[in-house]
Amino acid sequence: MTELGIADATPEQRLGRHLRALRRSRGLTLKQLAETASLSHPFLSQLERGLAQPSMASLERLARALGTSRVELFASAERHDGAGGSAPTIVRADEGVIGPYAEGTARMLTEGPRRFEPIEFRGSNPTASDHFVHDEDEFITVIEGSVVVGLGVHGEWTLGPGDSVYCRSGTLHRWRSADGEPYRLIIIKELFGTHTATAYPKDARLSGQLAEGSWA
Repeated sequence: MTELGIADATPEQRLGRHLRALRRSRGLTLKQLAETASLSHPFLSQLERGLAQPSMASLERLARALGTSRVELFASAERHDGAGGSAPTIVRADEGVIGPYAEGTARMLTEGPRRFEPIEFRGSNPTASDHFVHDEDEFITVIEGSVVVGLGVHGEWTLGPGDSVYCRSGTLHRWRSADGEPYRLIIIKELFGTHTATAYPKDARLSGQLAEGSWA
């Protein structure tokens, strides 16, 4: 298949390119990622080439296996015209890609070429999901409500409005509502590929040995 420019590619092709780049940045082969995400090798190959559309369940399994989220994968499929250069980008309150993220809903706060991912997250989950772990640094600040942030071996911390946490590359992290009430966070993640990858053992990623870490 002839490679098209990003602006000319279909959403499926842009998503496929992003999945391939993420997989390679994580040091995973097609077969390893397919096994981790419980998908077939041929289907994943077609997906990376923009020849297939994943179900929401398949996309969630891929996101978990790659240390990202469905909303970030949705955003990767958006068309970028390549213009803008140093010009500012404005995203209004009723704009931005919206989709599932962890145990809640997230809205992407920017679009087009960028060096980091600012995300608005809303949730009310009283229990936490599995830990996330990825190569990119991540900053989280609480805007509304009270949350309990789990940081693996670094313990659990209750945070309220104005409190923040910075998770460096490879840090296990997850969160939940401290009182069952809704909460709102601003999350700022490094754009993948801008950070020198932490050398996690591949077998640890695939077998879940990263202390409940969610590469899978």
